[in-house]
Amino acid sequence: MRLAKLALIAALGLGSTGCIKSMLLKGQIKSTRQASSAVDTLHDYEVARAAAYAGLAQFEGMHKLAPTNVDALFMLTKGWTGATFAFTEDEWEVAEDLKQREVAEYHRLRAIAGYERAIAYGIEMFAAMGKDGWADARKSPQAMTKWLKDSFDDKDDAAPLFWVGYAWLGKTNVNKEDPDTVADLWVAIAILERSVALDRTYNFASGLTALAAYHARTPMAELDEAKALFDEAMAQTGNRSLIQKVNYATRYLCAKSDKAGYMKALQEVLDAGDVLPEARLTNAIGKRRARRYLGKARLDDARENCAFPD
Repeated sequence: MRLAKLALIAALGLGSTGCIKSMLLKGQIKSTRQASSAVDTLHDYEVARAAAYAGLAQFEGMHKLAPTNVDALFMLTKGWTGATFAFTEDEWEVAEDLKQREVAEYHRLRAIAGYERAIAYGIEMFAAMGKDGWADARKSPQAMTKWLKDSFDDKDDAAPLFWVGYAWLGKTNVNKEDPDTVADLWVAIAILERSVALDRTYNFASGLTALAAYHARTPMAELDEAKALFDEAMAQTGNRSLIQKVNYATRYLCAKSDKAGYMKALQEVLDAGDVLPEARLTNAIGKRRARRYLGKARLDDARENCAFPD
């Protein structure tokens, strides 16, 4: 009898220890997510890149320990999307401008893989949030729109939707030669539109900016809608989000063949000071890209792609 009691006490002790470990891990993941916005204030691109990759490794490990934790899945979705856009795409563009074709292709494939990983974690995140029905929603634009509206009705849902939608859009942008990828672009737009419907201000109006860039994808696209969305996004940030202005130049002004406006907007990005400290890193990325797009290699391409006059 005494041995049985001791065995029961030991079992209860082990069970509570596991529970405590689980609670501590959950708390650590949640607090790390809450603290992650501090990276957005970094001014140093190289430090931010190292921090981003270290953060991805950390959350990959946390996901291994807590595979259904929504916060960990959110950070993996956001982290892979953000790191791919900010750093992998940057390395791809640098290699392109240097005419290093094999290196450029290597980084382009890395970008595709990064966005695909973000999307995969995002779909896992939806399931962990209790948003069932993804497979059926993928069958048609109408089914997707209905599922998104029925499943996501809270302002807080804008964040997970944005990062999944942006990852899908990013994958399409770097894989335009693949017809299957391009054919699925409607998924990205549906998700981003739902995110914006729930919160037009999220992440400095990044959803509005992404949709504006989409609507300015070609000179034959919906340029009036693009202009309206760009205007709203820039008004929300007081025209202080430099990545918005880069997108405005390289998408809308390019589509309008407005060389003077293009050059002026990108130069304004370079001339801007520390205008949005809470998004200092994104603005640093904006400056880095503006400098590249004003360089000879990108301007030569813009003369053709944007039909700029000589």
